[in-house]
Amino acid sequence: GEGGEGLVRAASRRVILASGLPNLWHRQTSAGGSSLRGGPPGLQPDPGDSPRLAKADLSPDPPVHMTLHPMGDAAVVLEIGQSIDEPTLARVGSVTREIAAHRPVGVTDIVPAFGSVTVYYDPRKTGGYDALAAALLRIAAAPDGAGVAPAPRMVEIPVCYGGEFGPDLGLVASHTGLTPDEVIQLHSGAEYRVHAIGFSPGFPYLGGLPPRLNTPRRATPRPQVPAGSVGIGSAQTGVYPIASPGGWNLIGRTPRALFRLQKSPPALLLTGDRVRFRAITAEEFAAWK
Repeated sequence: GEGGEGLVRAASRRVILASGLPNLWHRQTSAGGSSLRGGPPGLQPDPGDSPRLAKADLSPDPPVHMTLHPMGDAAVVLEIGQSIDEPTLARVGSVTREIAAHRPVGVTDIVPAFGSVTVYYDPRKTGGYDALAAALLRIAAAPDGAGVAPAPRMVEIPVCYGGEFGPDLGLVASHTGLTPDEVIQLHSGAEYRVHAIGFSPGFPYLGGLPPRLNTPRRATPRPQVPAGSVGIGSAQTGVYPIASPGGWNLIGRTPRALFRLQKSPPALLLTGDRVRFRAITAEEFAAWK
């Protein structure tokens, strides 16, 4: 089927797929023609360390440059950028909203992530991968205003740093050459943006970490990280909404719930939100309602 083994055809192109991986890359030219160029399949890590298939490179005219590739036989990934920055976040948000506003038949879900948007679909209703990919390119290449970004929310998250709540604060301080207090001041003094939600329900991947706080993930992940833990993983920071395994360096914990099933939406933070952390005492943590 589409996205798996077999031959995928469209009027303007042909991509050979073997065992789910394209062994020819297709590039659509700005003039509407096409060319095929050989290339070995490759893998790219997702933020959650899951592999991505080698991709068919389709680049529409401005305003959005994209590459598309199948993910299994019922999803297509639109690659929009490779960096974690504001322009890429804005493009991801715009494409997500445009697709939602002009949802092709058969699309079941639209999931924004780091520099990409994954579109899930019912292959029985879309006419196949090629038909859906062409529709998505048309939508992204001709925005009509549905992708205008709403004003981002500012969300404050109280954090009790160090001690039993932040067992890796000293490790981060040692790695960065800072004191624990300086780590807290830098971390709580920055403004962050939610670039993606994933890994576990409501987990926010936050861009904007001060470069001096960049600390590699732990060599051995913890089998259980308490809900509300605030961590640093390389150039990002985030909050574990539920108890789960995790490999980031834990520097504090928030008493604020980031994921509650009875709420709508259940996740406190959404992609595009702005976030600030506010340092609180252990007494304030215990008294939090």
